[in-house]
Amino acid sequence: MPTPTARRPKRDPAKTRAGILKAAIAEFAAKGYSGARTEQIVKRAKTNIRMLYHYFGGKDGLYVCVLEEVLAKLRTEELQLDVGGTVPLDGILQMFDFIDGHFARHPELRNLLAFENLNRAQHLKRSTRIPEMATPVLGLLDGLLQRGAEEGSLRPDIDALHLYITMVSMVYYSKAHVFTLSRIFAEDLLAPEWQQRQREQARAMLTAYLAPPVDCSKPSKRRAK
Repeated sequence: MPTPTARRPKRDPAKTRAGILKAAIAEFAAKGYSGARTEQIVKRAKTNIRMLYHYFGGKDGLYVCVLEEVLAKLRTEELQLDVGGTVPLDGILQMFDFIDGHFARHPELRNLLAFENLNRAQHLKRSTRIPEMATPVLGLLDGLLQRGAEEGSLRPDIDALHLYITMVSMVYYSKAHVFTLSRIFAEDLLAPEWQQRQREQARAMLTAYLAPPVDCSKPSKRRAK
């Protein structure tokens, strides 16, 4: 009797593409664009180079997709924050806490941003998706700022983009440069206790900055003794 023909495994394009992207994130985050090798990426993904070119068009296209993927994750989770009905200051601090936690949990994002900055954002420039993703987040933050200014609970002259970059800077530097800073100051800045104190200080600085200005023209409510 003839032996039955062996069935070929059913292809799953979405799974294959996702596997390549996941492997590429790890490879590019560890070695940067120049140091990463497509051969290692397909080896990690347990596929072949033909599939990489089929889904991404090559190393350049794959790297742009990697940047879009890690930033899309940040943006998507930011927009899931339920701050629409909160006190404006609390909403902004909630956004700050999220950014702090996200950068702490995703060293690959910190590494990819550092590598891409060294390359003067030459691959980020090729993405139209990344700038579009930033707009809703700034809109969310701007809404909190405007509402706080109208209520008198926040100072009225704050630009949403400047504030967002300030919050990311306060989070990013103490994590992205933690190894060199720990060595320079002979203290373990990776320790959870140190990171917690740093977050508390940053929140206090934000709170003080966001507070409405004191009107010195109004008489003090304190009674003279």
